[in-house]
Amino acid sequence: MSSTNHYAHIDYSKMIAWPKRLAREWAFLSAPLGSLPSRRLLDLGCGTGEHARYFAEKGFEVVGVDASDTMLARAREAGAPAGVQFLQGDLVHVESVVTGKFGGAVCLGNTLAHIMDQAALTQLFTGVRSVLLPGAPLIIQVLNYDRLVHSGQRCLPLTFIQDEEGEAIFLRVMTHHDDGSVTFTPSLLRYRKDGDPALEVITSHNVPLRGWKRAEMEAALDAAGFTAHDLFGTMGQVPYADHDSTDLVVVAR
Repeated sequence: MSSTNHYAHIDYSKMIAWPKRLAREWAFLSAPLGSLPSRRLLDLGCGTGEHARYFAEKGFEVVGVDASDTMLARAREAGAPAGVQFLQGDLVHVESVVTGKFGGAVCLGNTLAHIMDQAALTQLFTGVRSVLLPGAPLIIQVLNYDRLVHSGQRCLPLTFIQDEEGEAIFLRVMTHHDDGSVTFTPSLLRYRKDGDPALEVITSHNVPLRGWKRAEMEAALDAAGFTAHDLFGTMGQVPYADHDSTDLVVVAR
């Protein structure tokens, strides 16, 4: 996984209503995380650390790993409470980044889209499996690229942010390519209703992603030795449907 820092110019911790999101996700995650063989939890692609801190509040010992030094700096600035450790490293080689065994692992928020080829995805899953205790789950959440490609959807929902300068708009544009790659263009715009121009680009850049489809994800999990995959269409007890679900959520063992 590339260590190129694509997200240095946007503070993603401010782009999401975290308390609502975490409460909504916990209603789903509490079941698979409630019977782990150990309370030691691996957070893959931990970003600015919101999930790690939340899981620590629930009594887990969390090790968060991310490739981005900017993301981890923000995570540490926000605080690493007792039971939380943040490490920088390549997720594809996570077994060489962390030590010891874990009772479970999570990879949430479309992190896996930054892995660009099937061999690397399989290697990542193989490394994760090698540091999990027997019976420990790996819980994955990514956007449902089967639906995005099928529908031709080019943009994720806009986020409107109130800050000290007024109002900003978080825009995320996607261009899908025939080889499965995606050009992702996160942009932050300043909106001034009485301005001329009314919209100003604060920052905008292209990020190369891979739009992993369900069959590709399951093939990599199988190759890594995960034999059971429960699929959901969102963070909830909603069955997965290729062309309808907003997300692909996998609980693999």
